[in-house]
Amino acid sequence: MVRTVAAAVVLVAAAFAVAMAVARGREDEGARCGAGFVVRGPRCVVEIGTCPPPLVRTPRGCEAPDVQLAFEEVTVTVGPSDWEAEGRVRSRSIHVEPFRVDAFEVTRGRWSDVRDEDVARAASGMTRDEAAAFCASRGGRLPTEEEWIVAASSATNPARRYPWGDTGAVCRRAAWGLASGPCARSGGGPDTVGAHRDGDSPRGLHDMAGNVGEWVAAEPSRPDVGVAKGGSWRSDLAADLRIWSRLELSPGARDPRVGFRCAYPP
Repeated sequence: MVRTVAAAVVLVAAAFAVAMAVARGREDEGARCGAGFVVRGPRCVVEIGTCPPPLVRTPRGCEAPDVQLAFEEVTVTVGPSDWEAEGRVRSRSIHVEPFRVDAFEVTRGRWSDVRDEDVARAASGMTRDEAAAFCASRGGRLPTEEEWIVAASSATNPARRYPWGDTGAVCRRAAWGLASGPCARSGGGPDTVGAHRDGDSPRGLHDMAGNVGEWVAAEPSRPDVGVAKGGSWRSDLAADLRIWSRLELSPGARDPRVGFRCAYPP
């Protein structure tokens, strides 16, 4: 009888532990998304009929607002404060003139004028020239790599490791590791913009790390080399999200990892 009761107690305790583990797993999974967004597979999405901030209602649907943030003339040092940069990026100072930059990555709704429940998903798969042409149609251009670094680091000197600070590359702060972990599995594309507000920069830029790598303007000395910044939804290493990190690819590539945001005159 005593053994029977003891065994029952053990079984109940084990069942309770499993239930708590499942509950914690669901809580952790939900914590990947900002308030008002829900987990659907590997993504954070907007439920039909809702429009959580920072998104706004538009004729296309729940969409990212058309907002740009201004940056002053500044000089920023890149590389030496980050031990992981050693051997991968040279220590250097960069100087930029005043400019403005989109607070959000260009969305599917803005890129192709789709009108469905997923208009606020980041657009991807365009060539560098197509991205540059889109920016030109809005009175802008692609940011230079130096401008992108200044914006992502909120013009701190030396540049911070991630847009939000120097530590904490966790799933709630960026859409990364969605294809094969660590944040999700079987992801096939980018996430909803603005769904990871814990990873916003102090200046209020969204998704500068993860989601889509972002095309930057061609380097005059290397026009045949395309560069995307910020890591992407497929990045499985936190180092890919570092501000100094870069993805080199053909300027004519249509890569599902790569989208963009635009820069503008001050």
